[in-house]
Amino acid sequence: MPSLQELARAHSDLDDADVAWLHLLMADWQIIADLSFADLVLWLPDREGRGFWAAGQMRPTTGPTALTDDVLGTFIPSGRRRMLDEAHATGRLVREGDPEWRDDVPVRVEVIPVRRAGRLIALVARNTNLLGVRTPSRLELSYLQTAAELTQMIAGGWFPYDGQRSDHADSPRVGDGFVRLDDAGRVVYASPNALSVYRRLGLTGDLTHHSLADLTRELVPPRRRPDEETLSAVLSGQADRDTEVGTDQVSLILRSIPLRPEGERIGALVLLRDVTDLRRRDRELVTKDATIREIHHRVKNNLQTVAALLRLQARRIEQPEARAALEEAVRRVGSIAIVHETLSQAVEEHVDFDEVADRLGRMVTDVSVVGASVRVVRRGSFGVLASEVATPLAMVITEALQNAAEHGYAVPGTEGTTQPGTIELAARSERGRLVVTITDDGRGLPDGFDLEASTSLGLTIVRTLVESELGGSLEMGPAPGGGTRVRIALPLT
Repeated sequence: MPSLQELARAHSDLDDADVAWLHLLMADWQIIADLSFADLVLWLPDREGRGFWAAGQMRPTTGPTALTDDVLGTFIPSGRRRMLDEAHATGRLVREGDPEWRDDVPVRVEVIPVRRAGRLIALVARNTNLLGVRTPSRLELSYLQTAAELTQMIAGGWFPYDGQRSDHADSPRVGDGFVRLDDAGRVVYASPNALSVYRRLGLTGDLTHHSLADLTRELVPPRRRPDEETLSAVLSGQADRDTEVGTDQVSLILRSIPLRPEGERIGALVLLRDVTDLRRRDRELVTKDATIREIHHRVKNNLQTVAALLRLQARRIEQPEARAALEEAVRRVGSIAIVHETLSQAVEEHVDFDEVADRLGRMVTDVSVVGASVRVVRRGSFGVLASEVATPLAMVITEALQNAAEHGYAVPGTEGTTQPGTIELAARSERGRLVVTITDDGRGLPDGFDLEASTSLGLTIVRTLVESELGGSLEMGPAPGGGTRVRIALPLT
């Protein structure tokens, strides 16, 4: 479906500031739909005057929908909907006397002009399914009165507010708790849900006639309240803002919207939501994340201890082959430890693998017989990888780099003599795969080399991890211009 931005650019003469105003309106129009028990549709006048484009749609959560199908992106030519034409021409709110019938459902339609800086920039059609209308209770009358005042504010250019709010992702909705304040910040009406929330805070009586700010100060300890300016602005209904307050047992978010149907503030709408369970789950997640990071930290420490013990054992062994085998084990354990160290510092179970790859390159050249004569250079980016991919891939890269360093640069017929060179570790994304290549400029593969027939432990580990653990493919052959190239392709999930 097309977005508001796309429709505005393609079919209207609205500028960026106008579109930003409409985005602010749509960010809050779920409130108006719920208070009205009605579907809302945003219509943009066509720049050539041919009609109107539907650029937004919102259904109520408090009543039945009047629009069974989506209308976003549709076009209504001039003359088809009299109320749209009249509201656009006069700039006034237009109400229909007789309902429209849509799919055997009577629908009452109202069209509200949307103003910004004195200009009419759009229209909002409010569509009410009359089959859902019943004798209104005091709650419903309060909803409808507040909805009428908000629509007057839209028509007058006083809503939405363009100030800054904290924008909680779990901001309250109308059904969570509704409070109506007068111009002095006293409660005129509170919904049953709102009253229940305040009862959980410790209220024993009713909310009506209380100053909401003063009452909240009495119920909420100072350490669980925001600063006094924010508390007064929100709970007296003076500013369009939200805040969070609570006790040690209860947490709630409050959102205030000043009501100015004629331009002067006559009171405010305050929505509130009990988020105690959400905050408890947030704390549990934080605790769980901290526990997981601590586990990774301890695993890293244990692996480093194992590596140190293997290194001590290697120093006591006189046979060169046995010592070399233990040193290889030290490198393999070290590569896994690097991944766990990175995970112990991460917020999620994902690893920025570029840092891991750079550390693996330094580790291989630091402990290799080639020493500083060979350097590892990384090209491209691995990106962020899941831990179940990062650990085996770290071992694969360690083995491949070690193999290149030990066998690619040794001078035949000498012991401990190496030639200088560069190993390139490259990574790129290619058609849903991560492609890793390790290319050296050493003396190349021996004649008749066959990867399938190789009995090398390192290459066996690499093949097993790539094909079985990572579900990828492994190729090994001569590099263009001399040397050896290892190519690993892994699926990106």
